[in-house]
Amino acid sequence: MSRILIALGGNALGNSWKEQKEALKEASRSISDLIEKGHEVIISHGNGPQVGMIHDAMSKEEMPLTECTAMSQGYIGYHLQNTLKNELLKRGIEREVLSVVTQVVVDEKDEAFKNPQKPIGRFMTYDEAKAQEDAIGYPFVEDSGRGYRRVVPSPKPVDIVEKESVKVLLSAGHIVISVGGGGIPVKKTQSGYEGLEGVIDKDLSSGKLAELSDCDFMFMLTGVDRVAINFGKKNQENLSSMHVEEALRYAEEGQFPPGSMLPKVLTGVAFAQSGKDRKAIIGSLERANDALVGKSGTIIYSSEK
Repeated sequence: MSRILIALGGNALGNSWKEQKEALKEASRSISDLIEKGHEVIISHGNGPQVGMIHDAMSKEEMPLTECTAMSQGYIGYHLQNTLKNELLKRGIEREVLSVVTQVVVDEKDEAFKNPQKPIGRFMTYDEAKAQEDAIGYPFVEDSGRGYRRVVPSPKPVDIVEKESVKVLLSAGHIVISVGGGGIPVKKTQSGYEGLEGVIDKDLSSGKLAELSDCDFMFMLTGVDRVAINFGKKNQENLSSMHVEEALRYAEEGQFPPGSMLPKVLTGVAFAQSGKDRKAIIGSLERANDALVGKSGTIIYSSEK
């Protein structure tokens, strides 16, 4: 059986804790199918909308993003633990499910700190965003035609502080939830680690965790079954697989939108290149079992399929 990292998106978790819990019940059924077949599973999750809502709610306290990310890891992790544990118990499977509050090392000289581009929080009208920008000083940008959102630095992950703990838990047979929201960005200092203001891309941190924890597969979820080139055109082609060289060529051609599919493809390429026979899959969680055998999803590979 395989060790699989499953990356859940923050936008798919709804706009409230009630919507989130219902969404995770659906996800837990598909994840339980994989566990029931004997696969080892690590779960990561996004938090773009959630960390913004937490930050807005705590604005009077001037709560740093590091603490807001930690809070999102806690409550999203709790919902995942609860819904997945309950689904496993229904199936007669006795397994521990637990969340690790995860710190991710970044480079404090990363250019992202000079050029914030990661949208977080709720969508606003132009007037709402302008009023917030004038009052608080946070930058806002238009996001995918859906409104305006605050943007923050999004540095690249370098290392994961708790990686050895994750490995120990996996080896003990536990199901681990880690790098929630991309992890809490920290820099390494002479005295330890210090938090930095920013939000790390969930897929990039998930890829780093999958690499460091020796996963065989990394599964990145989307709303479609397969990645496509010439998307929306008459000659659209849905891809069942891509060699890393093909994926990079398509990316260079501009086939993948920068705000959605491109980060997933590039993360998949990096993971596939990180070790022999490692494969990244982009597709829908509902068809995860089919994707593992090439019947759904898009597999990115660097050696044999």
